Amino acid sequence: MSATNRWAHPILSCDEARALEARLFGGDEAKEWAAMRHAGCALAAALQRDFEEIGGFPAGGRILVLVGKGHNGGDALIAAQAILEKFPAASAEVVFAFGHRTLRPLAARAWRELVQAVGQRAGPRRMAAVGAHGPAMPPDERYALCLDGVFGFQFRPPLPDDIAALFARVNALPVQLRAAVDLPSGLSEAGSPGPTVFRADFTYATGSVKSPVVNGSNAEWVGRVRYLDLGFFAHDAADARLRVLTPGVLAPLTALRPAGSDKRSLGHVLVLGGSRSYPGAVLMTVLAALRSGAGLVTACVPESLAPAFAARAPEAMWVGWPETPTGGLAGAGENLLLERLERIDALVIGPGLGRDPETLALVRSVVQAATKPLVLDADALQRDIVRAGTAARVLTPHPGELQRILEGDDFYQTAAGRAAVMVAKGRLTCVTEGGRTGFYSPFGGPVLARGGSGDLLAGMIGTQLAQAPGEPLLAALRGVVWHGMAADALARAQGQVAVHTTQLLDFLPMVLRRDLFALL
Repeated sequence: MSATNRWAHPILSCDEARALEARLFGGDEAKEWAAMRHAGCALAAALQRDFEEIGGFPAGGRILVLVGKGHNGGDALIAAQAILEKFPAASAEVVFAFGHRTLRPLAARAWRELVQAVGQRAGPRRMAAVGAHGPAMPPDERYALCLDGVFGFQFRPPLPDDIAALFARVNALPVQLRAAVDLPSGLSEAGSPGPTVFRADFTYATGSVKSPVVNGSNAEWVGRVRYLDLGFFAHDAADARLRVLTPGVLAPLTALRPAGSDKRSLGHVLVLGGSRSYPGAVLMTVLAALRSGAGLVTACVPESLAPAFAARAPEAMWVGWPETPTGGLAGAGENLLLERLERIDALVIGPGLGRDPETLALVRSVVQAATKPLVLDADALQRDIVRAGTAARVLTPHPGELQRILEGDDFYQTAAGRAAVMVAKGRLTCVTEGGRTGFYSPFGGPVLARGGSGDLLAGMIGTQLAQAPGEPLLAALRGVVWHGMAADALARAQGQVAVHTTQLLDFLPMVLRRDLFALL
């Protein structure tokens, strides 16, 4: 098994997922029950972590559980039981979409265990079965959690009219967090979903991620994606075209550094960027490079900015650069960079750069001449710049920048034929190299939807690239996962709203020291 396969698991079609589970369990109910218990408990734990972004699961919260016939319903019931056992004042209402008598054996077992565990202890109001003889509508009340376990990836269209009506009603209810097991019910690989698919805030992929989850056209139903690794790929040797990243990619960063470590052995990053119009972006990139472990950071910025930046981050070596009349980097300063190129390990170019024509001409010349690996970000993502030269490179576009640099191709190559690593930032960031495997990151969320988050990511990838100059794909993957996990940790500690971008840096250590080990 390759190193990649240990921390990037295959994304499967629904048919492939069915075949995988058939191979793993072979119809053995004991194995299936163990997997269901594992999935339900993992789901409950993940739900409680994600509730922390909105203040935690309320002590007296009400759960609405939508249950179908099979394993997804069992997963949802087990998760509800785990949450109710932890929160004695909480309650749940269960909607059996097809009636409780249609439950398959393991789902029925999950229902019996739930009633035995919490029903009698709290009285009949604690565990009220709604719609025991069909998909009756839940009452118009507020719920903390709605948990969808009706269909999952076993669903085949069309959606029955009464189930569609149930989802339409449920989608209109006031709910703090809506969660789907595996896939939002009503979603499949068979074309565009109808208007009454269950609308999730989070989709929790149990055991494997199914391909409809990463299809961008399904985003409004899927919401955010969480991968619950149940150990299905312990011996994965598949050459999958799409993969989901796991925290394991960061494991080497948790190890002790060699006793003889020197600042020169831990990567020297040079950051080129900044302008009077956008002064903060380059500072954030430098701070991120410093906080993510670079041994040395040199920053070339407009000379009017250098003194203030040096006071803010004295650990970096600040080089004041001649300025254009508009406050950008002037071409006359190119020698300041060229004389330093042999002493660095990687360059980050673009944060806060602006679009002064003289500055962009300078950047193109630098990229053309560079022999060290590059991270190109922000306004350095211009077609003529990203195609220049022969150095290895990582591109970090948001959707608008991606459209700007693509020239009708799905993936980018330099004019000299070198494949670039593309970090396509978005709801579900995807990293590719030359059109081969696409690696999806299930980390991060709306807390990143603010100016400067991409500048931090560029600095973090730059540090990883300086420490492993020959592995630009690995550098990008580590930067993306670490950045996303730190964002999750920030949102759980401070919420999604009342934070500022650079607070993410304060959560980088937590990921490596606590959160990572909790998820491995």
